Amino acid sequence: MQTETDVLRIGGRCLASRFFLGTGLFPNPYVQMEAIKASGAEVLTFAIRRINLENTEDDSILQHLHNESYIYLPNTSGARTADEAVRIARLARASGLSDWIKVEISVNERTLLPDPIETLRATEVLVKEGFTVLPYTSDDPVICKRLEEAGAAAVMPGAAPIGTGLGILNPYHIGLIVEEANVPIIVDAGLGSASDVVQAMELGVSGVLMNTPVAKATDPVRMAKAMRLAIEAGRLSYLAGRITKKKYASASSGLDAFQLK
Repeated sequence: MQTETDVLRIGGRCLASRFFLGTGLFPNPYVQMEAIKASGAEVLTFAIRRINLENTEDDSILQHLHNESYIYLPNTSGARTADEAVRIARLARASGLSDWIKVEISVNERTLLPDPIETLRATEVLVKEGFTVLPYTSDDPVICKRLEEAGAAAVMPGAAPIGTGLGILNPYHIGLIVEEANVPIIVDAGLGSASDVVQAMELGVSGVLMNTPVAKATDPVRMAKAMRLAIEAGRLSYLAGRITKKKYASASSGLDAFQLK
């Protein structure tokens, strides 16, 4: 939900949805497609290494999305260096998939935390080559600003390690990142529930990217709808502006209203 004055723009595209959805981990293609529809997402992400680049139309994932007007955001999951990520991105564009790319580089298989140095290097190269780059990085305000300065179309800090469902571990940092940013900030990874999503949106982020919380839910389709509604509610709450927190109570009608005359 958005108005004419509250539009999400990335890479020259105006998006009606602030929900970015991953396509992996679903129990079957039917549930995957129904969840995508329920989510209202326009941007779908997937690992390039899981795609048959020689024949994308017959790929087991993409064939179910054929003739649909989604924006593909292939990611470089599995890359351990900037050079690997750049090579993967070039293969995706050459196959006709997309010139949007989510740079995802991690070296620790246990935490899957992003490597900020290699991520920045890859972003600099891919931006110069004309890609619309959305890097996944840590929730560090400094590296997020450096990625913006390198030309990232949006920056995607993680709330917590991928797939953990721990929620936003450092809301203070996410708030600082939003304050300093001149590009959209998309929270990516670590969210687990609708309440996590509302919290992220109320911090002022432009959107949310998730996969595991939807795909691995008991009912992925219902969860996709819940997350969509949470994004809308959180965005409206952020735009409306919450009341200031106070130490003591204050009656909504005022104490004078209870004075007997």
